[in-house]
Amino acid sequence: MIETGFQRGQWNRIRLHVLPTKRFKTFAIALYAGIPLSESTVTPAALIPFVLRRGTASTPETKAFRERLDDMYGAGFGFDVLKRGDAQIVQFRMDVIHDQFVSSDESLLDAALAFLGEVITEPALEDGRFRSKYVDAEKKTLQKRLEAIVNDKIRYAAERCLEEMCANEPYRLHPLGWIGDLSAITPESLMEYYRSWLASATFDLYVVGDTSLEEANGFVSRSFKAPAGQPADYPVPDIRPASGEPKHVIERMEVGQGKLNMGLRANVSYADDDYPAALLYNGILGGYPHSKLFVNVREKASLAYYAASRYDGHKGIITIQSGIETGNYDKANTIIAEQLEQLRQGDIQELVLTQTQAMIRNQLLEIQDSAFEMIGFDFNSVLSGRTRTTAGLLQDVEKASVADVVRVAQRVQLDTIYFLRDEKEG
Repeated sequence: MIETGFQRGQWNRIRLHVLPTKRFKTFAIALYAGIPLSESTVTPAALIPFVLRRGTASTPETKAFRERLDDMYGAGFGFDVLKRGDAQIVQFRMDVIHDQFVSSDESLLDAALAFLGEVITEPALEDGRFRSKYVDAEKKTLQKRLEAIVNDKIRYAAERCLEEMCANEPYRLHPLGWIGDLSAITPESLMEYYRSWLASATFDLYVVGDTSLEEANGFVSRSFKAPAGQPADYPVPDIRPASGEPKHVIERMEVGQGKLNMGLRANVSYADDDYPAALLYNGILGGYPHSKLFVNVREKASLAYYAASRYDGHKGIITIQSGIETGNYDKANTIIAEQLEQLRQGDIQELVLTQTQAMIRNQLLEIQDSAFEMIGFDFNSVLSGRTRTTAGLLQDVEKASVADVVRVAQRVQLDTIYFLRDEKEG
């Protein structure tokens, strides 16, 4: 496995992570800006990147803004708003070709970092606040994104399950915020919040490509007008055990198929020694086509159109998603409960363990083929405070035994059962 360590530096409040490598013809750049998830700030924080992408101080018109990317030989630029543990994180991404492969008189890495630095720290303004037309337009864009979640009933059920499960925790919040908060946001209020966000967010800037920490640091110091000071560490997520009997929630909407979702407290985080075994647990439960949920709920019993599980290692939560006929609610609950109990009792075939290890191995190896995947994996260490490498995690996964998986299974607690069903009586 090819793996080179990131080099670390700092510019004011920005932590800098550089991976010098000649494996790629492009530079991959990612900036993570994280704040604690909070009811009062989640919506304006989500709106900020939508507005920032519209223009900068030197290119305030969106057309000219995009032409700057074209001038960098079609550099890519985008963003996402993420939830990791109890943090809301805006991730900005850029990729630009190395100048040696084109006829460029300037460093395209320098140009790309200058562009990104201006996007983040020198936005397009009017009268000292964000441009009204940009704020109004992007509020509508964000509203459509949030409405799309409601219209996609699989996504909606998954979010509602987490909202019910974590009703008294920041994790209940969707990283894109609330539709109801958008109307109150003005260019003035968003500008005021942006200044607070810029001064308090935790910034991690990644660069992967044929460069060095020294060179990248020089470019960043010229391009990012970040406030002076020390970067903050991410707080340890609040990982709670289930309290008492599972919560049952039934919601009725106009749906053609029931959505049965379950939330489980795994009580194992990314920083935990049992994390590799927890990856295996989730894979055996519902992560792959050979998993217990897929084989027993979907294939053998024919109760579900889909049945799978997902593991959030930063919050220590596993969720189960399945699509069923409303009349199969009790049967599906029973069979899923049987799979959880079988794992607790150690009913795991060595072949299934080996297959799951092979699937995880393939995923870890594929990380090496993508600069952005390598960045994402390394950022997990920043978030958790536990440094892991793909090679080290693979070794831990491959040496884990059935007994290790059972130990995790015995820590897992069913917390919430959420069912989205039709509006018919019954």
